[in-house]
Amino acid sequence: MNITKKELEKEIERRRTFAIISHPDAGKTTLTEKLLLYGGAIHLAGSVKARKTSKHAVSDWMEIEKQRGISVTSSVMQFSYEGYCINILDTPGHQDFSEDTYRTLVAADSAVMLIDGAKGVEAQTIKLFQICKMRGIPIFTFINKMDRASKDPISLMQEIEDVLGIRSYPMNWPIGIDGDFKGVYNRHLKQIELFTNDNTHGQAAIHSNKASVEDPVFKDLLGEPYYSRLVEEIELLDMAGDEFDLRKVLKGELTPIFFGSAMTNFGVEPFLEEFLKMSPCPGEQTFGEKKIEPENEDFTGFIFKIQANMNPNHRDRIAFLRICSGVFERNMQVIHSNSGKPIRLSQPQQFMAQDREIVEKAYPGDIIGLFDPGIFRISDALSSVERLSFSGIPSFSAENFARVATKDTMKRKQFLKGIEQLAEEGAIQIYKQPDIGVEEFIVGAVGVLQFEVLEYRLKNEYNVDLKLTYLNYRHARWISEIKGNPRDLNVTSTTMLVQDYHENFVLLFENEWSIQWALDKNKGLTLRNIS
Repeated sequence: MNITKKELEKEIERRRTFAIISHPDAGKTTLTEKLLLYGGAIHLAGSVKARKTSKHAVSDWMEIEKQRGISVTSSVMQFSYEGYCINILDTPGHQDFSEDTYRTLVAADSAVMLIDGAKGVEAQTIKLFQICKMRGIPIFTFINKMDRASKDPISLMQEIEDVLGIRSYPMNWPIGIDGDFKGVYNRHLKQIELFTNDNTHGQAAIHSNKASVEDPVFKDLLGEPYYSRLVEEIELLDMAGDEFDLRKVLKGELTPIFFGSAMTNFGVEPFLEEFLKMSPCPGEQTFGEKKIEPENEDFTGFIFKIQANMNPNHRDRIAFLRICSGVFERNMQVIHSNSGKPIRLSQPQQFMAQDREIVEKAYPGDIIGLFDPGIFRISDALSSVERLSFSGIPSFSAENFARVATKDTMKRKQFLKGIEQLAEEGAIQIYKQPDIGVEEFIVGAVGVLQFEVLEYRLKNEYNVDLKLTYLNYRHARWISEIKGNPRDLNVTSTTMLVQDYHENFVLLFENEWSIQWALDKNKGLTLRNIS
């Protein structure tokens, strides 16, 4: 390794790896685009809805994402800004794809929570916030769509505290109400920032006018009512609000709040600048019993996501690796936790969504893509010196089930390949009934929309038309302990015994009552809902 410890520490210090979380349609992918815009990674930002432009968002690279205007899979983007190297994990907001989001959060050092100013804290935001809280990672809040009619800023802060149970500190304060958004007041610098009119519909970086709140020009620019209200609100905040404490932020006990509008770029750059100063660089990771610091010169990393067919022309599979310690170098040899065998990493890639380039070196905090010939699994660990295990990525029980088979029996081979690859991605869970052929599978998914994506991808990526029959099951439970043969269990007539991808026995239940029946009627039976 041709790098000193000091150089490694410098590279770690300038890295920021974070996920953006929100309820669907809060503007998450749009915010990602704008961060890329200010980082110089793209010159024109495409929004997901893109009313006045035909551009699509960079992070939405799947055709189905462009058609539906939603993100269905996490994407990774790396860019530089003011000396920082930034890795953004843009996650699907839709609850049907929440499992992908949960896995992605394991690879993030902090999270940006995006809230729609008009709607406040929504259901999916609560779920994702809880995951972040459970992991103890810092959470930064961007209250979006302030250019539209929105809730009162003070009531939004109160909602964050009441619903999420976290104290908040507004870093800036919006000027203007009910869609008449003039700009923001920066509390730290004690200055007003007014934004120029944007005629590009948020596609280009915009400039702003900054000066002290005492500057008489602002009184004229804002008008007396707006100016007086701002002065009043600033006094109120200074008297009644929490003190800013960075230590509490880093522990996940206090969330800094920023107000702005991603669509029109209001407040995006000030947020980015402050966020980079406050957010943590990569920290230690736990591998089994072992805690590994990023400064450790031995290379370690883990696989948190697998994506098939990112390049439809090449039908490839990419495993996403989060680097935890040491320096990654192209062609390096590592020990693969699943097989225990040494493997060579010859085609590592860095991403700008679907655009990628071969990377020669990467550092802790970086996310790189590895060409996967079919050997990687989610939560696999890679190390330059020893066989490690990483168990920090949970697999959640599916809540929707369907029986699937190919309409054309001549395409059985493509069908099996497609189903298995998409299961390895973690997009679906597959089960088969014991002692029955593999012509059909039972597929489990967190949300119904995943079945639509499954149908679409099998058709477009594997040329397979799917025969899909929805089933009434709502719960999957893995058998932890059992006396005797699973086939001899006393269960209700509607309960089904299946095996998962790794041939573990699983029971599918229609309701909670059936689960309790199975536990009552079978002594020594224990079940779990996470594989």
